[in-house]
Amino acid sequence: MNTYRALEVTGSHDFRLVARELREPAPHEVRVRVEYCGVCHTDVLAVEGLRADPSRPVVPGHEIVGVIDAVGPGVRAWHVGERVGVGFLAGHCGECDPCRRGDFVNCTDQEQTGTTVDGGYAEYVHARTSGLVRVPEGIAPAEAAPLLCAGLTTFTGLQQAGASPGSLVAVQGIGGLGHLALQYARSLGHRVAAIARGAEKEELALGLGAHHYIDSSAQDPAAALQALGGAAAVLATASSGASMSPLVAGLAPRGRLVVLGAAPDPLEVRTTELIFGSRSLLGHLTGTPIQNEDNLAFSVANGIRPRIETVPLADAPKGYARMLAGQARFRVVIDAAA
Repeated sequence: MNTYRALEVTGSHDFRLVARELREPAPHEVRVRVEYCGVCHTDVLAVEGLRADPSRPVVPGHEIVGVIDAVGPGVRAWHVGERVGVGFLAGHCGECDPCRRGDFVNCTDQEQTGTTVDGGYAEYVHARTSGLVRVPEGIAPAEAAPLLCAGLTTFTGLQQAGASPGSLVAVQGIGGLGHLALQYARSLGHRVAAIARGAEKEELALGLGAHHYIDSSAQDPAAALQALGGAAAVLATASSGASMSPLVAGLAPRGRLVVLGAAPDPLEVRTTELIFGSRSLLGHLTGTPIQNEDNLAFSVANGIRPRIETVPLADAPKGYARMLAGQARFRVVIDAAA
């Protein structure tokens, strides 16, 4: 076989199923036979033409699990047959100033999988070795895929929040990110509050690990958090600045609002809410490959799993549409072999 199937997108929302030529991996690169690829909201950067050059075809997808089937020159630590993951950050350079200071997430010479380089809506993907994640035994590849982005982002976001075990941690939104954040927060020993719209979501939230449920359509979420003693941290996962803004007032002294969901509208915060109580806002973007391995190990040990629905590769555009419309429960995963 010298070709493979890939769903590339050009311009805005112009999907095409094409045959790509199978090439050998470049130096310090591996070729991965894709098994599964999660569909993430960040895929809008590619699909909706929100990248530097939308006229250039690109294959979306950055929650990739597959098996290495070829290694390029100079590759020493990775081998054919290993199951690996590839996330949103496509591999740091190791030479820029952030890398030299150990800040690999903010590498200035790092591609974005599925946005600036081809991703996992395909049967094969090429990946820089510095961006690879080893996938452990004990978790199905289809379930591991969403953990590489949605899972990693919420897991490391909780770590950035700095909340101690036993403290109140709130999760705003019960979607692709939020349904995992509730599981992580409970497993890390926090007292967990879920914030969402509608009483019908309470049973789901409690089943995912929440101790408390706050219906933001029926009560002031900040007042509800203060009635519980104030949140040491709030993980804002819903893509709405308007729904995030009131949550600052629900923080305990020195509490942190950790913004994980990318919203089109701005956050609006009163300066007094930050100053009195020494509260802070923090934006957080994913994590490093080794942190992703820690994330997968923690997930296996604590039974943390995404709730997924799978679609065959040819139906990836339909899966993307379900995600964008908020109809997925909770992550769409592409089966590249189907």
